[in-house]
Amino acid sequence: MISNPRKKFNDSFSTEKYQELLQQIENDYPKQLDFRIAETPIFCDRDFKIKLLTACNDIVDVIKKPDFKAKTEASIPKSQYVPNDGEHPNFLAIDFAVTKDENGEVSPQLIEIQGFPSLFGYQWYLGEKYREMFDIADGLSPFFNRLTADTYVEEMRAFLLGDEDPENVILLELYPEEQKTRLDFAITKKLFGVEPVCLTKVKQNGREVYYEKDGRKIPIKRIYNRVIFDDLKRNFPDLQTEFDYTQEIDAQWITNPNWFFRVSKFTMPLFKSKYVPSCNYVSNLKEIPDDLENYVLKPLYSFAGSGVKINVTKKDITEIKDPENFILQQKVNYEPIVEDIDGKLIKAEIRMLYIWPDGEVRPKLMTNLSRLSRGEMIGVDYNKNFDWVGGSCAFFEEK
Repeated sequence: MISNPRKKFNDSFSTEKYQELLQQIENDYPKQLDFRIAETPIFCDRDFKIKLLTACNDIVDVIKKPDFKAKTEASIPKSQYVPNDGEHPNFLAIDFAVTKDENGEVSPQLIEIQGFPSLFGYQWYLGEKYREMFDIADGLSPFFNRLTADTYVEEMRAFLLGDEDPENVILLELYPEEQKTRLDFAITKKLFGVEPVCLTKVKQNGREVYYEKDGRKIPIKRIYNRVIFDDLKRNFPDLQTEFDYTQEIDAQWITNPNWFFRVSKFTMPLFKSKYVPSCNYVSNLKEIPDDLENYVLKPLYSFAGSGVKINVTKKDITEIKDPENFILQQKVNYEPIVEDIDGKLIKAEIRMLYIWPDGEVRPKLMTNLSRLSRGEMIGVDYNKNFDWVGGSCAFFEEK
């Protein structure tokens, strides 16, 4: 999206450098990388950055409304309700497709939103590796709000730890050593001292929760939650744990699991902006649109694109048994915009990553996560056997 930094990067690129990047990651964190890293970051100009910030502000304004919690209460399964979820989530991850508008200008369109953390450790690390290995132009940064690589780490550490000792703060996940995102867990531990702990290893005694390490019983005071409890119920219905996360405990969630449901596809129909495609609950449709080729059908509760139908038929809609759990969203056409070294263009998606400390009026934009795709959709299954695709980050003009 900025021609000079793109040319500078592509001219400096070599497959040997890319392989060296992967080898350095393996050296730093052996056997932790379990997803494809794109050969390139994205370079975004100031105009596109302003559009992204405007889109995010439109969305945050809705989440801040006094009636937002009331409108999203129905999103939380009663059996999974967690007490004391506060006035707002502690994290926001807002996904935008890079598109072109009716005037032919590059523009973002909202794809998805989560009141849930993302790869805050790994994205910092990846941006530093791109700078180290390739020729990144000056005046570009993956961070926002005048953050640098150093001040980003300082602020994230203060946010995650609060006033607690690092050993009393855990990153909660189910079988963290098996997750594809375990590289982020390892980086988070190195940067902030936060231990990844499996849900099955958390012990509970009344309101007290703790884990054991080196024969010691360590109280848990803050839970950096990475468990997707909706997937947990679906994929591990018989899982037995000592920790009952629906009870009141003497530990603070960051963020409370309720916000995974409150800020999700369930919320999409509430947002109105030129950067948000038209979206409705299937149960609220007065009639099925005739131009279904322009829509995508999505289940409210799914992960990594599972269950999404991009070639929708009327039969797909009429056969839904629980229409209140599906949305019909206007299709967003990704515009191939990132140029590879052969001059071919690649689709892109950018996730804006926020933290929202308790008591703050608005969340703070920290960094981003980006993904590149040559396939019909962004996900891994649509990009097998391609190069210049996968996880990345965007560098934005700072001024």
